[in-house]
Amino acid sequence: MIKTVVDRLEEGIIALLLAAMTVLTFVNVVLRYGFNSGMTWSMEITEFLFAWLVLFGMSYGVKVGSHIGVDALVQLFAKPAQRITGIFVALVCMTYAALILYGGWESMTFYHMIGIEAEDSPIPMWVVYLILPLGGALLLFRLGQVLWRILSGQQNGFSLADEAREAIETIGEGGEAEAMADGMVRRDNDK
Repeated sequence: MIKTVVDRLEEGIIALLLAAMTVLTFVNVVLRYGFNSGMTWSMEITEFLFAWLVLFGMSYGVKVGSHIGVDALVQLFAKPAQRITGIFVALVCMTYAALILYGGWESMTFYHMIGIEAEDSPIPMWVVYLILPLGGALLLFRLGQVLWRILSGQQNGFSLADEAREAIETIGEGGEAEAMADGMVRRDNDK
């Protein structure tokens, strides 16, 4: 239940942030080039939205397995060694997420205490920095899920994106992989 709520909330916020950035940038470009005016605060708000998008996107990337990693060496290990490596990496990443959470909390409370606002917009800076502890907590939650799946034997390590393998499989579905390989061999033999 909690997982479903967090999943939907996370996806909704990411979509909202991306849409807000797109609309804000589009409107500002139209105002600037079409009407020779603009919103002076739009660039700052877009930067804040982008920072929020990135920090929400970190945890979402762990959830859907879209982070790219170099695991060619780890894949050569036996399954038990892959699990041990996965556990170690998950713990190191969780430490990193905990540091983001702690440091973000310290930054956010500092900005809340001094009460300053953003330079071009009337947004309190503590609201901007709120994403650091929130993003760190979400990342910690997602990495905890990965660690649990590794410990319970549901997976051996991180589910990393393998774009090369996906591209080869996509081409192979149409039977084009063999034709491309034959073409490459012929070109190499012609040299």
